[in-house]
Amino acid sequence: MNATIQHNGMRPQDVIVLLKIISLNDPAFRLVDFAQSIGVSLSEVSDSISRSVFAHLIAPNKKTPMKNAIYEFLVHGLPYVFPVRPGALVIGMPTAYSAPPLSDTFGNDNPVVWATSDGEVKGQEIPTFHPKQAFAAKEDNKLYELLALTDALRIGKAREKRMAEADLKKRLLK
Repeated sequence: MNATIQHNGMRPQDVIVLLKIISLNDPAFRLVDFAQSIGVSLSEVSDSISRSVFAHLIAPNKKTPMKNAIYEFLVHGLPYVFPVRPGALVIGMPTAYSAPPLSDTFGNDNPVVWATSDGEVKGQEIPTFHPKQAFAAKEDNKLYELLALTDALRIGKAREKRMAEADLKKRLLK
C-alpha cells in the first residue's frame, strides 16, 4: 500500500533555502555546509527541501532548483503567501528597493530594512523569512540580492515590482 505524503504548506524559511540553492548554483552542495551557511538547522533545511520537492520547486534529486516554477512562485505566489507591510523604525540591513540591485534606481529615501544589531541603516522594518537571514545575506551577496528582490515583490509599488520581476527573470531563467 502506498503511503500518502502530507504537505502542510510552505514555510517562510523555505524561501531562503530555495534562494540559497539558486545562489550556490552547485548541485554537489553538502547539506551540513548549506545549513551552516544560512544559519538554519540541518533538520530544517532537510524538511524545507522535502516540502519544495513535493511542491515541484526542487527536482526529486533534492539539489536541482526548478527555476521556472520558483520564478512563478516568487512573482505570483509570494506576495499572497507571505505578505508584509513595513513596520516600526529600526536599525538594520537594507532590503527591497533600498538594497542592491534596486537601490541604484530608487535611492535610499525612506529605506526598509531587516532589523539586525549590526545594521547601519535606520528604516522601517521588514520581517525576515528566518532569524538568521541577515547573517546569511552578509555571507553571500548573490543571496542578498535575491532576497532583496523577493522583498520588493512583497512590498513594492507597481514600478518596483516590475523591476524586481525583470531582474529575477534574468537571474533565474537565463
